[in-house]
Amino acid sequence: MRVTDADSRRRTIVWRARHDGEVEVTALAAELAVSPETVRRDLRALEELGLVRRTHGGAYPVESAGYETTLASRTVRHVPQKARIAAACAELIGEAETVFIDEGYTPQLIAEALPRDRPLTVLTASLAAASVLAGRDNTQVLLLGGRVRGGTLATVDHWATDMLAGFVIDLAYVGANGISRERGLTTPDPAVGHVKARAMRSARRRIFAGIHTKFGAVSFCRFAEVRDFEAIVTDTSLPANEAHRYALLGPQVVRA
Repeated sequence: MRVTDADSRRRTIVWRARHDGEVEVTALAAELAVSPETVRRDLRALEELGLVRRTHGGAYPVESAGYETTLASRTVRHVPQKARIAAACAELIGEAETVFIDEGYTPQLIAEALPRDRPLTVLTASLAAASVLAGRDNTQVLLLGGRVRGGTLATVDHWATDMLAGFVIDLAYVGANGISRERGLTTPDPAVGHVKARAMRSARRRIFAGIHTKFGAVSFCRFAEVRDFEAIVTDTSLPANEAHRYALLGPQVVRA
């Protein structure tokens, strides 16, 4: 099908990126019956609007107030990288006895990677993370109450934040939909942002965990600054020079 109207073509590209998780220039050019250069111009325009992030040969969608990926979709993308990040995060636990685990698939993998040979108390808003840990002999799990978001299977609203406010937590593993040196850490949903911000305030130590696609992306609600973290753990697809720029703001940057 040839789509000559730029607005219609770009809406199709955004839809395809959100549906598939990423798009390739050559495939889009064939689908839309336009030249690869036309697709590249469209992707540049969509990136300026904050709807996609370009990669070599394609693009992936940026999560925003109007669009957020589900937990189910996250379990099939970049899984090897997320597993390496989770393992590296678990190695940074130090002497922590009380741990907060954020919502999301990478935090769920962190929960699986936590040590089993020592007593731990884990607070989490994630039903998935709670189920991973609930059967462990040495782990006590406190699931935050509140409204359950269907897409991510995590609790939010004042029940969750009020519960978090009553604790002093040794270490928080925190995720985000976007991390930017200029805009900090962001998420599409204000209710989620409030839970993350409350966990940040309750924790003595804070570690950000996220794959390279999160970097440079900006979503709707800011809940933290880069300098608020002792460490940032990501994968090796984040260029070393970009990792260095984040390290200059304060955190140790680990590329697993």
